[in-house]
Amino acid sequence: MSPPGAAQAAAPRGKESTPVYSYDRAIRESVWVDTRVDADGDGRSDRVAVDVIRPREAAEQGRRVPVIMDASPYYSCCGRGNESQKKTYDAQGKPVGFPLYYDNYFVPRGYAVVLVDLAGTNRSDGCVDIGGRSDVQSAKAVVDWLNGRARGYASRGGSDSVTAGWTTGSVGMIGKSYDGTIANAVAATGVEGLKTIVPIGAISSWYDYYFAQGAALYDGGPDHLSDGIESPEARGRCQAVQRELAEGAPRNGDWTALWEDRDYVKDAGNVRASVFAVHGLQDLNVRTKHFGQWWDALAENGVERKVWLSQAGHVDPFDFRREAWVPTLHRWFDHYLLGYDNGVEREPMADIERAPDRWSTDRVWPPRDTRATTLRPAAGPVAGVGTLGLTPAPQGAGAEFTDDPRLNESDWSANIDRSTPGKAGFITPPLSRDLRLSGSSAVRLTVTPSTASAHLSAVLVDLGPAEIRDYAARGEGIRTLDDRTCWGSGNAGDSACYKRTEPTKAQVGHTVFSRGWADLGHWDGSGKGGPLTPGKPYTMTLDLAAADHVVPAGHRLALIIAGTDAGLIEPASTTPHVTVDLRRSSATLPLVGGYAAFARATAGGTRAKPATPRGLDVPSLVHVP
Repeated sequence: MSPPGAAQAAAPRGKESTPVYSYDRAIRESVWVDTRVDADGDGRSDRVAVDVIRPREAAEQGRRVPVIMDASPYYSCCGRGNESQKKTYDAQGKPVGFPLYYDNYFVPRGYAVVLVDLAGTNRSDGCVDIGGRSDVQSAKAVVDWLNGRARGYASRGGSDSVTAGWTTGSVGMIGKSYDGTIANAVAATGVEGLKTIVPIGAISSWYDYYFAQGAALYDGGPDHLSDGIESPEARGRCQAVQRELAEGAPRNGDWTALWEDRDYVKDAGNVRASVFAVHGLQDLNVRTKHFGQWWDALAENGVERKVWLSQAGHVDPFDFRREAWVPTLHRWFDHYLLGYDNGVEREPMADIERAPDRWSTDRVWPPRDTRATTLRPAAGPVAGVGTLGLTPAPQGAGAEFTDDPRLNESDWSANIDRSTPGKAGFITPPLSRDLRLSGSSAVRLTVTPSTASAHLSAVLVDLGPAEIRDYAARGEGIRTLDDRTCWGSGNAGDSACYKRTEPTKAQVGHTVFSRGWADLGHWDGSGKGGPLTPGKPYTMTLDLAAADHVVPAGHRLALIIAGTDAGLIEPASTTPHVTVDLRRSSATLPLVGGYAAFARATAGGTRAKPATPRGLDVPSLVHVP
């Protein structure tokens, strides 16, 4: 591998790489990289297919180039991007169409783009194991090959070796959803040569994709996903892996060795790469808990990082903020892969969408004056319609609800001021000042169920009118138009032009902006659930997904406690009546300005902090870096 300074030769010197190389003349080739894993048990090491496009002129001049890499299981089954692009090949199997705009935009600027078929997909050997060793190693091995530490071959089964002497060895991984998840996972191995990752709507722990503290989020497990993305030939040879996925992920929500192996947060201390994370604050596919716990772990380990948080759901920034995204990504890769001193790492750390297409920035995220602040639910004059403030409820105070699996967070919020049997709500008075929450919250509950099983939901709601991206609509906050904009160079086999989008907007009377769910049978934190004793109180802390939301002056902040959140978690086996001990329950929220900001917003000014009964204060529930 060449010294770091050699990367500068891949593009004209300066603070920005420019399109000086021909896209039409670019070298397009396929390589099969040895993963050193035999997931399908056929007695030989699996090889993964790697499609490469790189500037020919750089190769002719002996100039080495850095690599932008997207490792994905979706290049043949499902496609990538808003237009579901798949890889295409000519009659000889040579790559022609490279999904997404990375090749069109960056190859003329002196980068190679490398698209990897994860093991068991498209043209690769091996088996899909949903974020496990086979998945991760099939991408890590390519980084190793790009740095001269792994073997590559000119064909899937041949012996002609291929080296990557054309690259500097500096790699940046990027991708949305599963692709971004693999970027997180490979970074957590600490592999040398991986300089930066750009995970978009990415998973940080696979358990938290399928379960929320024991409560099932989907009715299928990792074996169902594997079956949908594996190549047809892999399905026949990978039945043993499928069984392992099914047996290792029981639907009771227990933590198992399979989930331990697919938890990347615990390995965040290994990350050497910088991280530019993007997530939709209303992403109900890969929920913001994934971003929040990953971000906090990276912060604890001093990783250089940046974030964009949109109002959309599971949407790529190319499709919600294209004109700003591409130049920002360009500067990011120029800095971390070409070594240009362009100042991108000194720009504000966070861009946050406050309303459709209206963004704010923060020098540090969460802001430095964010404080974990404990709020207390209390009973109000109407049953089920309580208050949320700084003073603990009196001894013996309670609230109650009956789980109704037909209702969801929207139903609860719409009836917040009415006594309804399916929820217990707690509301601040109208705020006199804006109140901002920035980070992850937690709700500690002491509850008594009437049956042997119970699911719990806790949601934070902004009660007041607003215009938002319609994340619940088909496009999750965007509408795809017919006209196109072009980003880079293209040809007949690979266009650089993509359909424009615009925000889909909704006028709402309330906004749920953070959620947490749990199975009460997993109350003790051991990872193993069990039946409950009806009539016995249990104490459990629900982790709420990371958020950044401003509750405007004149609006109210609400905490709602209920059972099944219909459409988002699976119901428990019973529908219990649940009593909440308000004295022993609390919500710890990351408030910008902390206690004083809440006091000013709810009472018009600061006042002495009320005495907190011993044992009730729980400031450690929320980590704010």
